[in-house]
Amino acid sequence: MPRFSIIVPSHGVAGRLSQALDSVLAQSFGDFELIPVCDAPDAPASHVVAGCAGRDSRVAPVHSPPSAGLAGARNAGMRAATGAYVLFLDGDDVLVPGALSALDARLADTGDIDVLYAEHERTPWWEGEPTNPTTLQLPKTPDAAFSPDQVPQLTGVQLPAWSAAYRRLFLAEHRIAFPDGHFTDVGFGGLVTLKAEKVAVLRQVVVRHLVRRQGNRLSLPGEHHLELLSQTDLVLTRAAEQGLAPDRLGPLFEQLFSAVLKTAAHARRLPAKRRAFFRRASRLYRRHRPAGYGTPGGSLGVQHRLLASGAYTAFRTLRGANQSAAKVTERLPRRRMLRTRMRYARDLRRPLDPNLVVYCAYWGRGYACNPAAIHAKARELAPHLRSVFLVEPDQAHTVPKDIEYAVIGSAEYWEVLARAKYLVNNANFADAVVKRKGSVHLSTQHGTPLKKMGVDQATYPVVASATGSFAKLLARVDRWDYNLSSNRHSTQMWERAFPAAHETLEYGYPRNDVYYTATADDVARIRRELGIPEDKTAVLYAPTHRDYHTGFETGLDLEAFCEEAGEDVVVLLRAHYFYDQGRAKSTGRIIDVTAHRSSEDVCLAADALITDYSSIMFDYANLDRPVVVYIDDWDVYRETRGVYFDLPEHPPGPVARTPQELARVFRDGSYRGPESGAARAAFRERFCQFDDGRAAERVVRRVLLGEPPESIPPVIPLAERVPAPAASTLVRS
Repeated sequence: MPRFSIIVPSHGVAGRLSQALDSVLAQSFGDFELIPVCDAPDAPASHVVAGCAGRDSRVAPVHSPPSAGLAGARNAGMRAATGAYVLFLDGDDVLVPGALSALDARLADTGDIDVLYAEHERTPWWEGEPTNPTTLQLPKTPDAAFSPDQVPQLTGVQLPAWSAAYRRLFLAEHRIAFPDGHFTDVGFGGLVTLKAEKVAVLRQVVVRHLVRRQGNRLSLPGEHHLELLSQTDLVLTRAAEQGLAPDRLGPLFEQLFSAVLKTAAHARRLPAKRRAFFRRASRLYRRHRPAGYGTPGGSLGVQHRLLASGAYTAFRTLRGANQSAAKVTERLPRRRMLRTRMRYARDLRRPLDPNLVVYCAYWGRGYACNPAAIHAKARELAPHLRSVFLVEPDQAHTVPKDIEYAVIGSAEYWEVLARAKYLVNNANFADAVVKRKGSVHLSTQHGTPLKKMGVDQATYPVVASATGSFAKLLARVDRWDYNLSSNRHSTQMWERAFPAAHETLEYGYPRNDVYYTATADDVARIRRELGIPEDKTAVLYAPTHRDYHTGFETGLDLEAFCEEAGEDVVVLLRAHYFYDQGRAKSTGRIIDVTAHRSSEDVCLAADALITDYSSIMFDYANLDRPVVVYIDDWDVYRETRGVYFDLPEHPPGPVARTPQELARVFRDGSYRGPESGAARAAFRERFCQFDDGRAAERVVRRVLLGEPPESIPPVIPLAERVPAPAASTLVRS
């Protein structure tokens, strides 16, 4: 009886199979049998195997049809094996030199054991350094052989089958075989762990695993990922039947569902049936959760709780937090190159330019929002000031021709930041920007907060991870001298979210001035520019960003909505600015206005608004036109994102939770009926307090011209304001 039986499935790896077989045959320890498993005698791999068998009598090939998969091939090899210990090797991996000698020596030290776990190395085939994931997967273990009860974290489900040597009679006595289907290593590893009584660890690399360029089959998209749940169910069912001790069942449960959660969080792996995967996983989680099991802490614990409750939408939110953080980080300007940093340091020692104003909006997306409105008014009231807008390189072409700008990261960018007396932003300047004595920083914000902001996000892991360091956030806030507010609600929330010593200016949002200064001709012109037919009711659909989306998803079949809402309805689709690709994708009765530079223009053109949690509802309410709130995930959003008030209890108009309800309020006209008007009036009273058409003037006079507070124009009472007229297709209530 040979010491080792080495089983090598060969399906789909004929091109590299010879390297795998040669790595075994070249071992200095020669007491083994090599069992390649081929698809059929005439398969490509069979010719490679035949050559090896002709040269070495230790090669004993067997056959297994491709339909049996990896599990069938390994099981066929086990049936043919005669060695004391069984090893598995993928057909495109290799045994490192001396591997069998190291295994034999370790087994001689430990005596007969059921399983000997060993380290392995992952090697990218194209570039990159090899890694050894087993240094983390193999916890600290005794030097001698031990019982699995002593190290319950060593479950085997996280290790590939080729990262261990198994006593053949142990496998035969307990009838342990590879379960059918994909993720068979998970099932096999779990079944082995349940039955093993004596194990040991070899802290030495035995297998060098080649990381394929095209990726492992288990990491590629497809419905085969659903089979992970079957393997999880199998192992935990056997554990329950065996009456596995709680201190071992907990780690086994947690490690199995760690793999499940990783798959559920990976959008690319499950392009379809993601929801079905999550729901089935949720049922399995509740069925197999050990009594008294305590969920992990931090973000992982949040995922466990969401899975247990079946909160699929919230889980998707958590999954996308890191992507969102990366997108935001990419927008933040950074100092580049030593020469630029040295120049910035030099410019910081030069005097401030008392007439220089630097503006930035949305991390350099262009000439927009409150900074643009303040800039326009400053040209009128303070023409002596030099104004420079900061933009990313790919947005420079969007800046109006008569506006001076500096590209973020350029030498001019750092020079104006160093020397400007006034700095105006609707987000924040980069961390590297220094707040100079005598400079004036104005934060204009870019919306009224419904969702939690700033440090209030700290207790919501979904968004806290995307926010990054709260210490760095507060350091940026400490640079503010003034912060704009458009209503008392915002004033209170900003004080909570951004605690610092700045002064709050309850002047309204300058970008909303146009809602009171635009004329009927302006509205008609904008509608023509957007291509809205004169006889149609234009409904603006503006959903907010969802952290769990890797790309924009409307969550609503807009074509179906148009059909059900009425023949006169067209939809203006405006996705969140994260998804602005600079090009329109209009189809049929859907007019894509995402790329339109001005959200104010789009609002002026719209006869009604549909939104969810977007701050656009607060701006649009200034127009006193119908607003419908469409929220099919309110409970999930509230729990995961955090909100400052109960929107369904205090909405600006009808609340719809299904596509059918949404279409009905437009079909029957209730979206602009008396109840809708009453809700809107209460909403405007609360959230349109300071927007009256003169916000930009107040800001320029107070911040840029230094006029005293008592000389600033007072806010016009809400009842005396006259919003821009709606199009003739709808009479404003």
